[in-house]
Amino acid sequence: MPEPTTAPMTVTEALKARISTRAFLPTPLTEATLRDILDAARWSPSGGNVQPWKVIAVSGAAQEAVKALVRNYKGPGMFPDEEGAYPVYPANLWDPYRSRRYKVGEDLYALLGIGRDNKPGRLKQLAKNFDFFGAPVGLFFIIDRRMGHGQWAHLGMFMQSVALAAIERGVASCFQELWGTMRTTLHAHFALDEHDLVYCGMALGYADESAAVNTLRTEREPVDSFARFHFD
Repeated sequence: MPEPTTAPMTVTEALKARISTRAFLPTPLTEATLRDILDAARWSPSGGNVQPWKVIAVSGAAQEAVKALVRNYKGPGMFPDEEGAYPVYPANLWDPYRSRRYKVGEDLYALLGIGRDNKPGRLKQLAKNFDFFGAPVGLFFIIDRRMGHGQWAHLGMFMQSVALAAIERGVASCFQELWGTMRTTLHAHFALDEHDLVYCGMALGYADESAAVNTLRTEREPVDSFARFHFD
């Protein structure tokens, strides 16, 4: 089955087109296409040219082996010791950040018709993270835990570059922080070096445009709410 193609887009168009895709087609994503995406992303900014990122890509049987690690997922808290010293979110997240996070969750479940009292339905949707939402490729981003905050920022820039390079090629993605809740298990599964840390995962493939979940568009704050301009 040939891979879909798309017309070139500007950086701004790619930024606006990229969303967290939560339903993918079974169309395979070739290793050649993934290599092309990573080849573009490797030019991401990196202070001191440290390039503090590593990537593990899984597809086919390798992906199924990862999925099997969490086949019986029972919800947040199932792996209480897996995040280590790097929790996905700080404890008691405060406003306005808490409200933003809460709203996107409620918007997602409302779009899918999953009520607040439908805990099994919400858990089932959450667990789809561990199926990569049906994407043919899963990525894991690795960093040396001895790195400082600056290098974590550089990893984030690299990850965004992957997503933008992907969408330019018609490939959809979803950053998956939930994989960060089972870092210990993944560390052992991939036989990582002592200091390596799994930050998060990413689903990568071709979006199912007919899926309602892919119509979700999160809100963004206007520029004047987060920027100050000191111009003479």
